Amino acid sequence: MNLSDMLGYADIQQLSRIADVYRCECNGHSKNDLIQSILSTVSRNDVFEAQISSMKLEDLRFLNSLLFEARNSFSLEDLLARVQQSRFGEEVIQPEPETLKKSKKTKKKAAAEVKPLSPREMIAKFKHQGWLFNGFSGPSRYLFQVPIDLKARFRDTLAKRFAADLRYTEEPPVYRDEQMLIHDDISHLLHYLHHNEVQLTADGSMYKRFTLQLLDKFGVQEELPAKGAWRFGYGRHFNQYPNRFSFIYDYCYYAKYINENQTLLNITGSGEERMLGKPAGEAEQIYRFWLKLYKGPITHLLSLVHWINALAVEWVTVESLRKVLVPFIKPYYYDDANTILEQRIMSMMVHLGLLRLGEHSMHGAVVRMTKAGRSVVSGISLEDLETVGLH
Repeated sequence: MNLSDMLGYADIQQLSRIADVYRCECNGHSKNDLIQSILSTVSRNDVFEAQISSMKLEDLRFLNSLLFEARNSFSLEDLLARVQQSRFGEEVIQPEPETLKKSKKTKKKAAAEVKPLSPREMIAKFKHQGWLFNGFSGPSRYLFQVPIDLKARFRDTLAKRFAADLRYTEEPPVYRDEQMLIHDDISHLLHYLHHNEVQLTADGSMYKRFTLQLLDKFGVQEELPAKGAWRFGYGRHFNQYPNRFSFIYDYCYYAKYINENQTLLNITGSGEERMLGKPAGEAEQIYRFWLKLYKGPITHLLSLVHWINALAVEWVTVESLRKVLVPFIKPYYYDDANTILEQRIMSMMVHLGLLRLGEHSMHGAVVRMTKAGRSVVSGISLEDLETVGLH
């Protein structure tokens, strides 16, 4: 539902709170007057943009986690978890030396000002701003929704804000475009297993000689992880295999193309069928699997990919994208936010054929979404794209 619909179902108490936030001048005892005044005020771009500009970073992170979800309803427990995930453990604000000389009453007031809202208070704040609404009957009354039209306005407003800080460039003289390579290398892996007896170590990973032979056949060359390097959280044998190879292995395992049988790695009947050709919709399947595999370590992965999709329609510098997106990335063990953005997100998007990576003589690394990548991330199937002649 849109904002006007949700306001119509809201009780007069919530309408009054929303009207107070936007300083609406109207008859507070008339539900119709409250609704009309709120809609009139919120529809003003200056008011809407001022609300977003005044938001703290953790508020923006929480909002960001809701903007690109396909589902419309969220449980209280889900929202509470999202608020917690939006807090990255930033440094606590320390009092200035002169503050120490102030009275106890002043100190208490200052402490109250810097104390963050509890997760429940954050959700209540969003309700008071008219950005979250409870359901109105039956089981839905325990669920929360963001008005559909507000979601679109949030995305558009934030996109303009982000784009203002980006540096766009002309096409670089050279760039990498790996479209179709991952499909070819899935085939290479399966053909190799079909023709070779691949033995596994005690921890379930392939012996080094098999891994090196496979890497030599792949369209994208990778080095084995350095001995003793810390690697954690991005796949079954991520500590043994390079990033892209590890992902391809995991995709084939979860698609049931391969099977780990104690000391041997075998190709399955489904894998032999896949050897005959790429199935329809495989690009979307691989993309969805990547989101599922990486969303644990990268809590806001879906929204980050959507922002790259929205902001990299033209060639844009990696450095300017980093400044915009890094504040929304929570470090994960030994991966800091910059590593996650460049290695775990953008590099993998290049491997998936979603993103091109170039080198500009003046601006360094630059990226741009591929047309196929934009359609996959936007939820449009590649088969649909081909039928309407968009190549």
